[in-house]
Amino acid sequence: MSKLISKWNYPTTVRFGAGRIQELPEVLAATGIKRPLFVTDPGLAKLPVVASTLKILDDAKVPYGVFSEVKPNPVESNLTAGIAVFKKGKHDGVIAFGGGSALDLGKLIAFQAGQTRPVWDFEDVGDWWTRANSDAIAPIIAVPTTAGTGSEVGRAGVITNEETHTKKVIFHPKLLPAIVIADPELSVGMPAFITAGTGMDALAHCLEAYCAPGYHPMADGIAVEGIRLVFENLPKAYANGKDLVARAHMMSAAAMGAAAFQKGLGAIHSLSHPIGALYDTHHGMTNAVFMPYVLAFNRDSIEERIARLAAYCGIKGGFDGFAKAIIKLRKELKVPHALPGLIKGLDMDKKRKGLIADMAVVDPTAGGNPVKLTKKAALTLLENAIAGTV
Repeated sequence: MSKLISKWNYPTTVRFGAGRIQELPEVLAATGIKRPLFVTDPGLAKLPVVASTLKILDDAKVPYGVFSEVKPNPVESNLTAGIAVFKKGKHDGVIAFGGGSALDLGKLIAFQAGQTRPVWDFEDVGDWWTRANSDAIAPIIAVPTTAGTGSEVGRAGVITNEETHTKKVIFHPKLLPAIVIADPELSVGMPAFITAGTGMDALAHCLEAYCAPGYHPMADGIAVEGIRLVFENLPKAYANGKDLVARAHMMSAAAMGAAAFQKGLGAIHSLSHPIGALYDTHHGMTNAVFMPYVLAFNRDSIEERIARLAAYCGIKGGFDGFAKAIIKLRKELKVPHALPGLIKGLDMDKKRKGLIADMAVVDPTAGGNPVKLTKKAALTLLENAIAGTV
């Protein structure tokens, strides 16, 4: 494990390695943050990993505030409450600590606290990000405790509009944290279900980025290696949560997925987003459920590409072999094969299916799918995922 220690400057500065959370006061000084707001989720806030991290700040005599009103799928009211705490405490930066939800909301608090326009005005559409006052964005330090979203190296945050029940991606270059502390020891206490769900989220990011149309060989290369790391290490991390080597490789794969998906995502995410918004499901686990159905749907456009990927990962049988490997991995991680296994008592009528399909085709990620996602196609994929028919 001692060899897995490094410092990266791509896509931002990443202090990677076990025990590096001890460097938090030094990182705060390097970014000029003197009164950080520590943003985490309510579950983590009760665990020793947060207490031990806050003790590091106490020992360094760093004044800080804590905000933990973060839903698994963050909503605007969480953001509003967080901004109020940020302003009341006269904080000058954010430590975003936790999984994707806490990271996204922490980043958005730092971004939105100094803006005068609604957060929805900065959705990832065209050049809407230029509407923001860049000088009013507070610096961000990101500390992931899961290995999934890769939000710690991303330039966006996802938040749900409570009125429309739609997930929106808010983008700005300054949403990219100034420094990341990627310490795999922080993920040791992660439950097996969260290990599986977040790990499959990392896989979905890498896989969809790799399959997205367009020319971006750097993203492709990162995605391919990320996929290999997931196949080799996620089962190990799931089986033994204290395997620090597997945890470290998964933390890398998560960051790689987020670095790669600037190329694009696809129908896995565009279907997962409305399901998460409407049913409050775990995002990564929802991606995992949809993965084989979308892979089959896209086959004609990605078969040769997936065959190359399979060969690199040491998977025999080309596209079919890779598809079987996905199913095998899901079974190993106890991922439900169909949506009713994810959503208890699921009873989706025609109107609700139509709503989800409508939401999927306008989701920002839909445009990255290698096959055009029409409403008819979205409905078919949804029906397949409900019935379990690949």
